[in-house]
Amino acid sequence: MSKARERLTHWIERRLPRPRLREGATGRPRRPVTRIIVFGRIPNPTFDYYLAARLQAPDMPPYEVADIRGRRTSTLGADGAFVIICRYASPSVLRWIEDNSERLSGVGLFLDDDVPAVVTGFDADFLYRLFLWYRALWPLPRLNRHLDIVWASTPHLASRLGEVKAVVLPPAPTKALWIRGQEFDAVGRIKDEVLIGYHATSVHLEEHRFLRPIIAEVLRERQQVQFEVFADRRARAIWRGLDRVQIREPLPWTDYLADADTRRIDIMLVPLAPSQVNESRAPTKRIDIVRYRAAGVFSEGTAYGSSYGTGELRIPYSMDAWRRAILQLVDDRELRRRVAVVTSQGVLQMTAAAATGLEVFK
Repeated sequence: MSKARERLTHWIERRLPRPRLREGATGRPRRPVTRIIVFGRIPNPTFDYYLAARLQAPDMPPYEVADIRGRRTSTLGADGAFVIICRYASPSVLRWIEDNSERLSGVGLFLDDDVPAVVTGFDADFLYRLFLWYRALWPLPRLNRHLDIVWASTPHLASRLGEVKAVVLPPAPTKALWIRGQEFDAVGRIKDEVLIGYHATSVHLEEHRFLRPIIAEVLRERQQVQFEVFADRRARAIWRGLDRVQIREPLPWTDYLADADTRRIDIMLVPLAPSQVNESRAPTKRIDIVRYRAAGVFSEGTAYGSSYGTGELRIPYSMDAWRRAILQLVDDRELRRRVAVVTSQGVLQMTAAAATGLEVFK
């Protein structure tokens, strides 16, 4: 990116709406909480990875989930309710909060992405950036008049939110999201074939470009390797022309969860290009990797840390380093098993963290 373009991007980003707490907010409910209502585009990974297990913890108030795409807010009881906006709000949700403000016990917002950085960046396609503007940024000026607390998924994201002083809420999935009905076993397939997967969302175009020559070389050097990639319209073209590569459409969330029920992947890749957006990412891909009983290769950095003394493969963002790490895993089934077990232990620790619930309600 040119310096002039970078300056323009930063200028625009600084002027986008940001979360702000209402006047007099204390970061606590205003009055006793009778129930919690979570609004969002649900089901989605954000609710499942950060909120569901915490809301099910002992001593938490009862809760219900309202999908902003279909449910009529008029049927919801507001007396003593604490509202949690999970990433997105809609005009009807904003009106309901405004109409019932005096009856609510509070309003909170949970964020797990640096939305302004995604909107002003160029990896996500235009329609997705427009969607983020409409559902995540446009509602903020109205929502901010009612906000009592903001949660963020990582310390870096919290720092990006500035004066709102967001509370950090790391991922804490339920066991049902990563234990898929059998004991953990990542030894690999009975066959000699090794399946490598890259399951990316639409905002990782740069990572697709990074991986393509690496995978092309791995496929040339190891005839037993198969590769599958989730790629949207723009990323698909990057992967055309390679043998033993299956290009899949990204799946809806519930279908993606079901995809791991009947199969496993041997190696899964989590590259993260250096960027402001990726600096704010949480290590949620660990959960997906454990669900598929795979061995993971992660980018070294803010999200996943460094490899020193961990047993996980966390690799600098270098093509040679990634090629060597992938080939090592392809050739060594026992290494795949050990690496996978370490990641599963990390996800178990994430799940254990949900036992305390949401501290704001204690």
